[in-house]
Amino acid sequence: MAFDADKARFGRRGLLAGGGALGLTGALAACGGGEDGADSAEESTGPWEFTDDQPATAELDHVPTKLVAYTGMAAALYDFGVEVPAVFGPTTNEDGSPTSQAGNLPVADLEVFGNTYGEFDVEAYASWGPEVLLTHFYYDPASLWYVPEESKADITGLAEVVALSADDGANTLDAIIARHAELAASLGADLDSDENKAGKERYDAAVAALTEAAAANPVTVLACSAAAETFYASNPAMGNDMRFFTELGVDFVQPDNLDEGGYFESLSWENADKYPADVLFLDSRVQALQPDALTEFPTWAALPAVQEGQVVGWEAEPMYSYGLAAVSIEALAEAIKNAKKLV
Repeated sequence: MAFDADKARFGRRGLLAGGGALGLTGALAACGGGEDGADSAEESTGPWEFTDDQPATAELDHVPTKLVAYTGMAAALYDFGVEVPAVFGPTTNEDGSPTSQAGNLPVADLEVFGNTYGEFDVEAYASWGPEVLLTHFYYDPASLWYVPEESKADITGLAEVVALSADDGANTLDAIIARHAELAASLGADLDSDENKAGKERYDAAVAALTEAAAANPVTVLACSAAAETFYASNPAMGNDMRFFTELGVDFVQPDNLDEGGYFESLSWENADKYPADVLFLDSRVQALQPDALTEFPTWAALPAVQEGQVVGWEAEPMYSYGLAAVSIEALAEAIKNAKKLV
């Protein structure tokens, strides 16, 4: 099966960022005159509260609409039916097109307070008047995804904070999507809408298809990422998506000499063939090299899965809505279903 970046679209940057706390402060009151945010899916006068995964409870006397979210979380909420008017994190590419993490977000219409790792315009954020900051954390609840450590106190002091666990070493994609659905519902999303029902049905069908494909054709799959100097063989135990896919029967290759942190084994390109696999599950994010850029690497071209066209895109930072996640699961199911046994 040929690699299809479009099918893979809809994005985990493997490092952690910043930390945070809860609370509205006087600074929010002082900055509350910013532009109005877009309305959320369903107007409500509140009160509103949500207990996140830190755990901490965010509370307001009304359902908030001036939401500022990490791009990947915003994409999930938008897919459930919540308008998120402002974001931070990888939102647009250099040509203005949406990144994979942005999903179906209308990126041209968004306030973007930072588009790259470590970038966050605190002054613009404060002037805009946020009500709630929404993001993820990995393992450490105090480390908020894409919230820079050096400005964390200022950022989290201007709005309520909601943080969902994107990885605690045990949770799986299925459970994380369900938590995003709960958050979306609290913000006004109608989970019983035709669109959300269709997304869940598509997701369930994709999960069933992957389970069936893995059972019928038990090929080996190597999750991997490519950079100019390094080929990364990923540890399936360290990804919420791969843990879920393993539960469904996918046979992932397990690297045996993991780097510090345990996420992957770094291999020189001369050793990129260390782990034979029938299918390559290749990181499709913008920061990773894609198949068309890898043709000049002889060891890549010599891999059996590459020669057979058995490379499928991997959203290494998963999307946490049913409709968006279904796209990647369908692609993996199709790749496994049609793969030849090569090793």
